[in-house]
Amino acid sequence: MTLQQLRYADGVARYGSFNEAANHLYISQPSLSSAIRDLEAEIGISIFDRTSKGARVSADGAEFLGYARQVLEQAELLDSRYRDAKPQRRLFSVSTQHYAFAVNAFVDLVRDIGADEYECTLRETRTAEIIEDVGNLRSEIGVLYRNEFNGRVLDKIFSDNGLAFTELFAARPHVFLSAMNPLAEKRRLSLDDLDDYPCLSFDQGELNSFYFAEEIQSARTHRKSVKVSDRATLFNLLIGLDGYTISTGILPPGLNGKDIVAVPLDLDETISVGFVVHKKVGVSSVGARYIERLKAFEGPASRRDKRPKR
Repeated sequence: MTLQQLRYADGVARYGSFNEAANHLYISQPSLSSAIRDLEAEIGISIFDRTSKGARVSADGAEFLGYARQVLEQAELLDSRYRDAKPQRRLFSVSTQHYAFAVNAFVDLVRDIGADEYECTLRETRTAEIIEDVGNLRSEIGVLYRNEFNGRVLDKIFSDNGLAFTELFAARPHVFLSAMNPLAEKRRLSLDDLDDYPCLSFDQGELNSFYFAEEIQSARTHRKSVKVSDRATLFNLLIGLDGYTISTGILPPGLNGKDIVAVPLDLDETISVGFVVHKKVGVSSVGARYIERLKAFEGPASRRDKRPKR
C-alpha cells in the first residue's frame, strides 16, 4: 500500500468516476483502475462498487477512505515540516441547500485556505443530492436543515446512508421579502398575511417530497406558487413578483445587498440548521475550518425574533 494509491482512491471517491479522477490526477484511466484493483486485492475489500454511472463508495470503502484521508493529511504535514516540500493541492468539497451564509462561509474559507494551489467545490443543490454526495464521499460536508416535521424521515435516511447530523444553530422562521414589498414594513407576519403573494420554493426534482423541501410549511397549499432551481433566481423573483419564501432570517449583506429583508414569522416552529458528515470518515482540517465559519453566521435573527439591521 502506497501513499500514491491512497491519493488515487481518494480522487476516485471525490470525482465519482475513474475517468474523471484520471483526468484530474494526470494518469491514464487504465493505470488508475489497475492501481485501485491492486490496492483492493492487497487490503481484501472492494473500495468501490462499479456501476454504469460511475464509481460508488462501498460501505467497507467508506471506512477505509476515512483512515486514508487522515494518513494523507498527516503525510502532507510531515512533508511540509521536515522536507520543506510543496504542499499537496488542497481539496475540499461541500454540498448545501440554498443558504447565502453557507456561500459566505465558503468564500471566507477559500480566501484563508493558505495554499498556492487548491481545488474547492461548492454545490448548491437539492436535498437528496446533498445526502448522496456526502454518502458517496464526493462532498465532505452537507449543509441542510431538519425540524419536527421532517426530522424522523431525514434521520432514517441519514442512518441508511451512514451519515451523522450535527446542529449548528436553531433559527426562528422568517419571511424573506423584497424591501419594496408592502409587507416589508411590518414587525411580524402571520401565514394569513402571505396568502395574496406568490410563494417561492426550491424544486427538488423527482424526489419532490414534502420532507425534502428546503422551506418549512411545505405541505401547506398556496394559491400562487413558483418553484425555482437556484438562489439567484429566487431572489430576483422576490423582487420582480413581490414573492416570498420562508427561511432562517440570516441574510449576510456581503452577497445580497439591501434589496431583500427578513421579517419574523409568527409561527411556533424552529429550524435546526446543521451539517451532515459520513460517520466513518473524520472531518479534515479544512472541513473543520469551514464548520467554524458556518457557526460564525449565527446572528440575532436566529436566536430571537428581532429584525436584522438593514
